[in-house]
Amino acid sequence: AGAGLSLALACDLLIVGDTLKLTSAFVKVGLSGDHGSTWFLTKLLGPRAREFALLSPVLNAEEALRMGLVSRIVADAELDAEGHALARSLADGPTIAIGHIKANLNVAEQGATLAEALDHEAIRHIRCAMTEDHQEAARAFVEKRAPKFNHR
Repeated sequence: AGAGLSLALACDLLIVGDTLKLTSAFVKVGLSGDHGSTWFLTKLLGPRAREFALLSPVLNAEEALRMGLVSRIVADAELDAEGHALARSLADGPTIAIGHIKANLNVAEQGATLAEALDHEAIRHIRCAMTEDHQEAARAFVEKRAPKFNHR
């Protein structure tokens, strides 16, 4: 609730335990929201952000997943391991490409036209094609093995 919710909503991917209880709580304590809560809620929920922020329902994990506030639900006992595995997967991946993918998604989210988004994608695609990570991925594909990225 509160600032903790705001920080969680700022995440690109959010894994939660199956006993999650999620609420904004700001309205219940006479506050308007902080740490970007209204911005993140609007990005994630669109017009439904108003209902969530103004009425402050307490959502369980399944309700939060259906609304699009969380990415995945796991058993509480597996939460740390699953979070670590996800972080390791991203860290071991082609981090340059991941950064460019995030930048492309940000451009699209900020209301770029299709033509503008295509321009941004083309530039980033070319940059990624020049990385050692892409070269390794291409070799690995041909050799039918998993790539080992160097992040260069």
